[in-house]
Amino acid sequence: MKGPMTIGNDSDTRRLLEDQLAQSRKMEAIGHLAAGIAHEISTPAQFVGDNTHFLREAFDDLQKVMARYQALAASVRQENDPVELLQAVDAAVNEVDLDYLVAEIPLAIDHILDGVGRISKIVRSMKFFAHPGDAEKKPLDLNEAIESTVIISRNEWKYVADLETDFDPALPSVPGRCGEINQVILNLITNAAHAISEKIGRSPADKGRIRIVTRARDEWAEIRIQDTGAGIPEAVRHQVFDLFFTTKEEGLGSGQGLAIAHAVIVDNHGGHLTFESVPGEGTTFVIRLPLHGEVAAHG
Repeated sequence: MKGPMTIGNDSDTRRLLEDQLAQSRKMEAIGHLAAGIAHEISTPAQFVGDNTHFLREAFDDLQKVMARYQALAASVRQENDPVELLQAVDAAVNEVDLDYLVAEIPLAIDHILDGVGRISKIVRSMKFFAHPGDAEKKPLDLNEAIESTVIISRNEWKYVADLETDFDPALPSVPGRCGEINQVILNLITNAAHAISEKIGRSPADKGRIRIVTRARDEWAEIRIQDTGAGIPEAVRHQVFDLFFTTKEEGLGSGQGLAIAHAVIVDNHGGHLTFESVPGEGTTFVIRLPLHGEVAAHG
């Protein structure tokens, strides 16, 4: 006769729930970002296409002019009267507006190269962000992780905020799981955008600001994500990292993001996740990760 089924001890159950929630949150976030990423790519793709069509037409026009010049050259070599052919060349040059083509073709090429570069950067950032979860921690470039997440989350914040970064170029790599850290950064950027939108509306005349700073502080790598949003009321600050707690309006938050972020930073990486907030002025979330793994975390 079989005994009763068990689900393990409380810590195992809690970790399983956190892992399931983290995966669910990541898939939800990637799905939500898909439309924004498609929009970000479609803009440069559009002017790549438009400029390519322009170059196709411009090339056809230049071929007409070149055909006239070639006929003129052949006539001169045969010592024929070139007057009629010169008139035909002038007519062709005027018809295609050669000066315009000479001025605009280099610009069109520059626009195409810029668009392709932007698309490539978005794709690289998406690949970095969607890096598969690693069981083991590996050296992680936080500046690169943040930059990639900023790029792919642009559609989340660009309508309500200007985002600026101040990266420490000498910041050492930290031992971490790339996918988990990217998810935390994404969540905090999205929260910052929502906080600003709550304060100034979704179509503001003047945007708010999100500022992301990285620094090395003794044995820690510090990330500060600051917004000029509505701030966190004093009465609910003790609940901020509680699972399923949210102050966002329906449809904007499930109350999982900050709880998972706290578990990732504190439990999984031996770091700290705190915040500073002034109601009506904004909030700064502070992530501190040990530069040398668990030794620094407990030092």
